[in-house]
Amino acid sequence: MFVHAEDPLTAVGLEAALKSRPEVTLVGKDNITACTVAVAAVEAFSDATVRALRAVSSRGCSRMVLVTDGLAEERLLEVAAMGVCAALPRAEATACQLVQLIVGATAGQGSLPAALPGRLLAHAGRVQRKAPSAVREQPTGLSEREMRVLQLVSEGYDTREIARRLSYSERTVKSALHDITSRYRLKNRSQAVAYALREGLI
Repeated sequence: MFVHAEDPLTAVGLEAALKSRPEVTLVGKDNITACTVAVAAVEAFSDATVRALRAVSSRGCSRMVLVTDGLAEERLLEVAAMGVCAALPRAEATACQLVQLIVGATAGQGSLPAALPGRLLAHAGRVQRKAPSAVREQPTGLSEREMRVLQLVSEGYDTREIARRLSYSERTVKSALHDITSRYRLKNRSQAVAYALREGLI
């Protein structure tokens, strides 16, 4: 696990709260791998913040847990594309909650505030309505099964819930998501949803 914060005091506080937990191992920025989960604590999403998070993602982090109260709607797709798979308001960011999200992110799971998937879809809808019709009408490249799975992921359902709602096995759901992320060279399901929404695939 790698900690990123906008100020040293927050970074030290997060590291102190998490380093004693046996479920996680802290690493420095020079030891980031594709399996590393980044915990990023940010106040608001300025351009500088987005650049900093992109830099963390570009070092190899494919999963990010976000601690913030300032996630602006126009940044939702951008944030998802950077690999954010879990988000937590600062007031709820206890060590126990963070460890749960980190462990879940390591296992490929996501956890977003209840309102966030709806806001993401609403924002994507507005983006799509503004897009030229020629762009919107391009072939999707996704099978009907993949589109149904991605749609439910975008609504915040986990693998088990998606399998139950679609009468698929969990293995089928995981396989569909793996095929999508491999085909479009995406890091995780959050990026898959962001890509699909941005491109009008769902």
